[in-house]
Amino acid sequence: MALNINDSRAPGAGGTAPGGAAVTLSYDRGSVLLTGSRPASREPYAAYLQWDARVGAHRCLAIHYRALVRELVRREVPFRDETPRYPQLKLDGASLPEPYPYQREALTAWSRGKRGTVELPTGSGKTQLALRAILEVGRGTLVLVPTLDLVSQWCAALEGAFGVVPGAIGGGSFEVEPLTVCTYASAHRHAAEFGDRFGLAVFDECHHLAGAGYAGIADVLIAPYRLGLSATLERPDQRHLLLEGLVGPVVFSKPIGELSGRYLADYDVRVIHADLDAAERRAYREARKTYLDFARARGIAMSSAGAWQRFVFAAARGAEGRAALDAYFRQKRIAFTAEAKFRVCADLLHRHRGDRTIIFTNDNATAYEVSRRFLLPIITHQTRIAERREILARFREGAWPAVVTSKVLNEGVDVPAAGVAVILSGNASVREHVQRLGRILRRHGDKRAVLYEVLTRDTAEEFTSQRRRRHDAYR
Repeated sequence: MALNINDSRAPGAGGTAPGGAAVTLSYDRGSVLLTGSRPASREPYAAYLQWDARVGAHRCLAIHYRALVRELVRREVPFRDETPRYPQLKLDGASLPEPYPYQREALTAWSRGKRGTVELPTGSGKTQLALRAILEVGRGTLVLVPTLDLVSQWCAALEGAFGVVPGAIGGGSFEVEPLTVCTYASAHRHAAEFGDRFGLAVFDECHHLAGAGYAGIADVLIAPYRLGLSATLERPDQRHLLLEGLVGPVVFSKPIGELSGRYLADYDVRVIHADLDAAERRAYREARKTYLDFARARGIAMSSAGAWQRFVFAAARGAEGRAALDAYFRQKRIAFTAEAKFRVCADLLHRHRGDRTIIFTNDNATAYEVSRRFLLPIITHQTRIAERREILARFREGAWPAVVTSKVLNEGVDVPAAGVAVILSGNASVREHVQRLGRILRRHGDKRAVLYEVLTRDTAEEFTSQRRRRHDAYR
């Protein structure tokens, strides 16, 4: 019998259809070959197939495998399917908690086509949802994640749920097992080598998949079943729109406001203003005038679409432009590192002494300055994996009640006891702001989380804050 791509109980590979196979499907380094069809055919079953004279067969990207099988079945074309090498999973001993009602709704919505994206807040149990999807499909599964911390967390979750030691790819490891966790970076390099080994692909933090460097990962996987997970799908470059083709449409979404207080911790968001001193104010105004005068002289309105690219291009053409670019970064640095902000930070650390607190900055330099001033452990992209794990372990235990970071803890850290977030600086991204809020929303006893946003008064930072707070979580 040919593979029934709609049936999650179907065997992992198709056989010869009755009457003998007219064509054969096979996997070849990220693509599917259809051999036995005639090159002269102007209608090779589907538009995405192209004739490859080098091998004498039609070829398509692996992402079209499911659609191709359906088309052959629809046309009643006998075929032998040698493409998939993913096994059936025997997960009879699975240990999963009872799902929340919204998790059950999300799984039901996804199960209708077994392709699609679920958008749920951080801390709402997207991992548990994915574990149930794996159990339902019962096929070899690849979980893709953006960070090595998440590789470790997912491996622990899979082993805890199914009693199976998963494979791991990334950070020097290359172990392909029926259940495997892989970083997007490693998949970008190697996915074509194992793209036929998995029937289900789970794309965690799937907004990363839509990036220009990673979108090709989805193309080389045959996985007929696909699940995308994210707390905030939208990207400023609008590339999140690609996810419908790569993973499937958004099948379920639930905002933070509907879950807080019952399934997530209650929370408050508080804005604290800090003032520049006289010297900082003069330096800020001077730097801002330098870069804005340069932009205006060249007809660049910095609030318009594409303005930053035009500004950088103009700035690269001479010494005056380079001075303007330097002034741009200088005025941002002054606003981000106003001395008053450090005093506010000191006050908040004292006020919440003993509480698990995460301090976020926009850049590593500021994070290191906070770490130096307050003797706090720091995690940046430069922190070695072993050191990062030790810091997070002590943070979870409460031995170190506060940690400072730039961006790497925006996603991937699981510390339910963390209840205070201090944003000393950040960019205009709505996603970044919501992710940082999400770090402190996991339920832990009767905690009420609080996020502090520290803004330098009368600077562009206030406008940036207004832009990034355009989300239901802040209404």
